[in-house]
Amino acid sequence: MDKHYLTPLFTPSSIVVFACPDDAQAGSVVLAVQQALRAGEFKGRLQFVDLHTSGTLEDLSHASSDLAVIALPDEQAGEALEVATRMGCRTALLVSHGIDAERARALREIADRDGVQLLGPNSLGFQRPASGLNASACGALAAAGPLGLISQSGALSASMLDWAQKNRVGFSSVISVGPYTGVGIAEALDFLAHDPQTHSIIVYLEGITNARRFMSSLRTAANAKPVIVLKAGRRPAGGRAAQTHSASSVGSDEVFDSALRRAGAVRVASFVELFSAAKCLASRYRPVGKRLAVVSNGGGPGVLAADWLNEIGLELAQLSPGAADALRPLLPPRATLDDLLDLSEDATAEHYRSALQAAAHDRTVDGVLAIHSPKAGSDSTAAAEAVASLQHGFGKPLLACWMGDSTVEAGRAALRAADIPSFRTPEAAVGAFGNIATFYQNQQLLQQTPPPLSDLGAPDVECARLVIESVLAERRQVLSEMESKALLSAFHIPVTHAALARNGTEAMLLASQMGFPVALKIDSPDISHKSDVDGVALNIQSGAQVRDTFDELMRNVARLQPQARIHGVTVQKMASARRGREVFIGLVTDDPFGPVIVFGAGGVMVELVRDRAMELPPLNQFLARRLIERARVAETLGAWRGAVPADVQALERLLLRVSEMVCEIPQLREMDLNPVIVDEHGAVAVDARIVVGNGQVAMSGSNDRYRHLAILPYPARFEQTLPLPGGGEYLLRPIRPSDGAMLQKLVQGLSPQSRYFRFVSSRAELPPTMLARFTLIDYDREMALVAVLREGDPASPEGAQGERIIGVSRYITNPDQSTCEFSLVVADEWSGKGIGSRLMQGIMDVARERGLKFIEGLVLSNNPTMLKLMRHLGFSVEPFPEDPDFRLVRHAL
Repeated sequence: MDKHYLTPLFTPSSIVVFACPDDAQAGSVVLAVQQALRAGEFKGRLQFVDLHTSGTLEDLSHASSDLAVIALPDEQAGEALEVATRMGCRTALLVSHGIDAERARALREIADRDGVQLLGPNSLGFQRPASGLNASACGALAAAGPLGLISQSGALSASMLDWAQKNRVGFSSVISVGPYTGVGIAEALDFLAHDPQTHSIIVYLEGITNARRFMSSLRTAANAKPVIVLKAGRRPAGGRAAQTHSASSVGSDEVFDSALRRAGAVRVASFVELFSAAKCLASRYRPVGKRLAVVSNGGGPGVLAADWLNEIGLELAQLSPGAADALRPLLPPRATLDDLLDLSEDATAEHYRSALQAAAHDRTVDGVLAIHSPKAGSDSTAAAEAVASLQHGFGKPLLACWMGDSTVEAGRAALRAADIPSFRTPEAAVGAFGNIATFYQNQQLLQQTPPPLSDLGAPDVECARLVIESVLAERRQVLSEMESKALLSAFHIPVTHAALARNGTEAMLLASQMGFPVALKIDSPDISHKSDVDGVALNIQSGAQVRDTFDELMRNVARLQPQARIHGVTVQKMASARRGREVFIGLVTDDPFGPVIVFGAGGVMVELVRDRAMELPPLNQFLARRLIERARVAETLGAWRGAVPADVQALERLLLRVSEMVCEIPQLREMDLNPVIVDEHGAVAVDARIVVGNGQVAMSGSNDRYRHLAILPYPARFEQTLPLPGGGEYLLRPIRPSDGAMLQKLVQGLSPQSRYFRFVSSRAELPPTMLARFTLIDYDREMALVAVLREGDPASPEGAQGERIIGVSRYITNPDQSTCEFSLVVADEWSGKGIGSRLMQGIMDVARERGLKFIEGLVLSNNPTMLKLMRHLGFSVEPFPEDPDFRLVRHAL
């Protein structure tokens, strides 16, 4: 059952087409699909049916197929879909456009009732070039190739295919999806992630509805192969009343960037860049950094490349002194190696070869760009052939830019023949290398699967919830400063001590107890930004000044915001950090991605400076560190203008605590910690403003305690230590991305019979794509538990050192969202010792918690050990109608 559930849709062996015989009745889209199917070279069975002239349903029963294509006017689509479901078609394509949400829902309900996977409505179809299948209104059948294309715009799909044809770009699949379709972006990503014909995936996206589902599919796909996204609809922040700096300074497009980065995908700005990025990333270079060496036969083009490197945050690589000294005698006398590798106008093909080989072997270089501009006496073709000859075994990204036009066409052809990405301008080539560097940086983020709580001291979650409940009980959304700091303290976030004064005398007494200087701040649930109403006073040095300032603050608010409710004035001792840096940590709730953590420069000018970086929770230390590094203020945290380096680890811990808050308190909507003062002694939140809301912002379809998060945390609560028969113990826990090597070792150590029982094949090991898919899961639609034998466990028959996986159980939720399919494998030497039984019980407990109703699987009929275990666990064992070699086992949850 390894075959993907959408295989009958996108790679059908038989198709029945419900067609309209009257061209006058068919719209342009429907007509285009009919013509494309008739003109195609589909290699399977293709049958056209006129719904109203083919007799009864029994007359159509022989036409039952993998895929039903409904190419009819909109008013006939529902009837045809009903017929297709009763004919037993497992998938359907409904070609249409302009169908509203209510009508689309009715059509999806027809398909869902009988378990039919429906691409449409509002889809212009799909193409599968290698099968000669063009079931689309996107133009002629594309050339076959390794790229998978998913697009939410039919018009742009057609434009991309037209551009690709001229530029000799081929596709494994072209899939058009629109609003309200049954099979959408997420499902298409799932299919292409599993598709062996697809090496890279490119996506044109306008919007998503279910962030959890989208992130799950995108992370799975990007873990298996490069995914490049072109998203339309960039828009500035704003458009709604924001009560915190976080909400007013963070735009949804920036949040989308953060989500793509966390998913391991790459975002580009144009569809030409979309294809060049896919071509570069399909080469699967080893992980690279940001240092690009530029080899050129002239200074001007190299300077353009260097300028663009600086513009997009990359580095111009310089050869190490030893490499430069060895290369210099091999180059023309006028060549310079100070920054660029400028070979001068006298450069020949051999000079290019020497410079590129030097850069290839230098560890200070992550990638190389060869630039050639046509000059009198230069041979652009010979230079290109020299570059092309080095491609095999080069070991790092090699890109080329042959500038000019007619005189360099032969050189460009030589580069294309060697599969070297070639560009017409230095900026485009540098941008392509930027995409490669970004991909590998984002892949590091993809591998992070933090738990909801860090390994710091446990927070007082119950206290925090009581604070929230008391605020909501008063029908308030904005916490006072005192309440905000109480909430932060429950999660052990350092805050400055504050006390509330209701008159000037109280303020004076409190200040005297704390010690001077102090700060006074107005306390009101109706005032979002205190400084906007002159409600903040700093560095007050005496009791008399405190009393007078209290009265002044009250007068300011009465004048500037007379309707505001005033609780009083908070008094707090001024933070003593003499050279502390002011940073900002915030939270904003995005539609559709939910809570997002924001970090940047703090202080009163936070909105003007607009220095911000953001990350989806949950965080771990690696993610917290990367979040800090992406903000410009990070440059001030080291030794800076006489100040000693700040305690960045304290800042990381504070971010981890904020992540814990976001995970455990779903009512959080917005938050400002501004400023957070960080110095060499630690970090402390000086001021805080928090906004909460009733209920949870739940991800569609989710059913767990963290349903407000787009990325489900690592479910550490399922970890448990269990005894082994005969002594010793093992750890049962959810799988992690880092378990790949141990999982591969388990498979390699299985007997041929055990491997066949599990995979129904004789494969000796898992291919890289399958290994990646098995270890990085979303813990939502899919769960895998591993039994891990601990280091030096005396129960290990091999006396193993280090951890070792001795069994894996797994389930994947079926498309009906109520049942799941399981698999189980146990190392041969541990068979019959209760490991498999405990793994199955564990995975069934997780599925039950997720709200699934049944768990099922296929077991080979000649696998008596597995069948015995299934009966022991209470599974029913029945014949499998589609294949007598298997038994269908099923258990109610």
